[in-house]
Amino acid sequence: MPPTILVIKDDLDITRVVQYERENAGYEVLTAADGVGGLTSAHEHHPVLIILDLGLPDMNGVEVARRLRKAGEVRILVLTAVDDVSSKTDLLGVGADDYVTKPFDPPELLARVQVQLRHQTSQDLMTLGLLTVSLSRRLCFYDGHEAPLSNKEFELMALLSQQPGRLYSRDAIVRHLWREEETDKIGLVDVHLGNVRGSYVRPVVMG
Repeated sequence: MPPTILVIKDDLDITRVVQYERENAGYEVLTAADGVGGLTSAHEHHPVLIILDLGLPDMNGVEVARRLRKAGEVRILVLTAVDDVSSKTDLLGVGADDYVTKPFDPPELLARVQVQLRHQTSQDLMTLGLLTVSLSRRLCFYDGHEAPLSNKEFELMALLSQQPGRLYSRDAIVRHLWREEETDKIGLVDVHLGNVRGSYVRPVVMG
């Protein structure tokens, strides 16, 4: 399945420009006309980049950016009519990776999109033989097929794939998955590893 770009903006002209350019480059472009629709689409499709207009009809765009960032790692490019330094600083503070001030030329927007996609690709995709892990989309593929992993199982795969060959104790995995020491979770590590092995994924697993 191709990487996805989500445009949250009720401006069809801008959407068409991005769709035409990015679909030609092999990306699927999805659209949402308001904040609620954008948050729902982001949750369902795990885009690699979100182009977010702050002037949405139903929600404050800054709040949408904050919720997107809280939900997970994704590149966020903001479109804003605001042109004062403090507001731009606020945008970056809530999780935007870059912004374009309106009005703007389509080539400028596309150039900014390309920068964000290059940055995302360099940090996001990890390939180990037949295994591919996308951190931003929270998806894992083995031999071209998506592995049906739960949230904890994906976090386990992300941990193992970032440093292939490294040995992890079960205690270390518990601390990574639950962010604290919980001895009663040790048994769950083996359950998750068993599920990962049964999902066409063959990671290097610690003893």
